[in-house]
Amino acid sequence: GTRPEGAGWRYFSWHPFLMMLGMVGMMGAAALTKKRMGYTNTKLHGIIAWLGMFLSGGGFYVIYQNKEKMGKDHFTTLHSWAGLAVLVGCSMAGLAGGVFLHPDFGVDKQNGIIRKAHKLMSRGLLMVAWLATLSG
Repeated sequence: GTRPEGAGWRYFSWHPFLMMLGMVGMMGAAALTKKRMGYTNTKLHGIIAWLGMFLSGGGFYVIYQNKEKMGKDHFTTLHSWAGLAVLVGCSMAGLAGGVFLHPDFGVDKQNGIIRKAHKLMSRGLLMVAWLATLSG
């Protein structure tokens, strides 16, 4: 074919694949699942969101190792800093959701302020994730 020399699936290819699957696919599905409301959907929301974070963490690992192997510096672009901020922020939102808002054992699951903060923080993080995607 018409594919340039060296093109095709390689180790780096796992980075965009896992990041898109995690942040766009799973996180998007988690947000839509939560919109359906209810006990079961709330629990599924958390499970799907954490699965998305683990997939994205795999994408982070791939790019970090790829740069190490090539001897390149880390976190030199807006794309890399945005991605790191999203991963850290999603971990914080996920931990807060699990500790405070879990429907079975959340220590403050009825607190409207925490629920609103979790929702707004998560929306903001998904917007930054899209910016990182588009800038990559």
